[in-house]
Amino acid sequence: MRMPHNKEILTPVVESLTPANKGLENVVACTSEISTIHDVTLLYRGYTIEDLAQSCGFEEVVHLLWTGKLPNSTELAHIRKDLVAAMALPPALVPHLETLAKTNSHPMAKLRSAVSFFGNLDTNQDDISPASIKEKSIKMTGAMGAITAALSRLEQGQALIAPQADKTIAWNFLNMIRGKAPTADEEKLFDTALVLHADHELNASAFSTRVVASSTTDYYSAMTAAVGSLKGPLHGGANEAVMVMLKAIGSYDKVDAFIEDAIVNKKKVMGIGHRVYKNGDPRAKILRELSLVTCKKAGLEDFHKMLVRIQEQMEEQKGLMPNVDFYSGLVYTALGLQPKDFTPIFATSRISGWSAQIMEQFANNRIYRPRAFYVGPVGLKSTPIAQR
Repeated sequence: MRMPHNKEILTPVVESLTPANKGLENVVACTSEISTIHDVTLLYRGYTIEDLAQSCGFEEVVHLLWTGKLPNSTELAHIRKDLVAAMALPPALVPHLETLAKTNSHPMAKLRSAVSFFGNLDTNQDDISPASIKEKSIKMTGAMGAITAALSRLEQGQALIAPQADKTIAWNFLNMIRGKAPTADEEKLFDTALVLHADHELNASAFSTRVVASSTTDYYSAMTAAVGSLKGPLHGGANEAVMVMLKAIGSYDKVDAFIEDAIVNKKKVMGIGHRVYKNGDPRAKILRELSLVTCKKAGLEDFHKMLVRIQEQMEEQKGLMPNVDFYSGLVYTALGLQPKDFTPIFATSRISGWSAQIMEQFANNRIYRPRAFYVGPVGLKSTPIAQR
């Protein structure tokens, strides 16, 4: 029996549907007041990322994302106190982290499991009222960096370091993961990196957060899904891949040959290109400028020059610009951080945006239930097993 062609059988079944763009490109899935890509820049609640990176710290941006306004001095002191207090991990979590640290799992898989276990320590985990979600967001945003630092140190057989209440999240994280207090310049650079990564419209992990939250499940289930989404190399892992690329190239004088080979053989150049930004990622521009001094101090000036040359060549020959991952891996390397920790560090910042997304989703919720444009057969009839 001839199988009917899909076009012959689909029309009566899906006549009201049209195929969506692959990857939902240019498909509007929700309305949001949190962040957007506007003209050639990124906005958080109406403020340009350039403005926020220059004038505001991470804790101020967290308050902005969650409440819609920048904090005054009293509000800033309050949220900073609460977030840093949340960096002191529950004692019951530590044995679980010690077990995870001994496995050979991907760092993001360890973080995913840790977030899930952290949620199980919340005796009120299923409460999704606004007040409860705010409380959970504070605890998880503070804890994410502490969990990342703890896993990194435990993997190296080092003792955990407690946060200092009078310091910022950026200062505490660098101290807790490296065991060495950051300089003022290092603290500022890392704090800016946290600001730049805090939210980014409806990216894969933010969308994952909203889809899971839309079922009115608990906060931690949505956060675990977000971490799982960020684990994917097409989303969160490119910063580490950029450092691998630089080391593979070896030196500045080999950059042009590398680019020529990549273009001729259609190889992907890590950290280059973005689906939405067509004139370059503004976050990459900020990191390029801010990172040079720290790279020089860390003896990584040649790597910085290589990245600039790669950027120039890709823009000239392919019209492609770098995204935030292009320079962030070098920034983290210059700060003395390990490549395996780069994507968990991404989560240390992005948890603030994920929390904002879940707050907004619950405030005006409707469960996500898109349709698929079916292209398979219809009208088939089963036959007895002996006749198949």
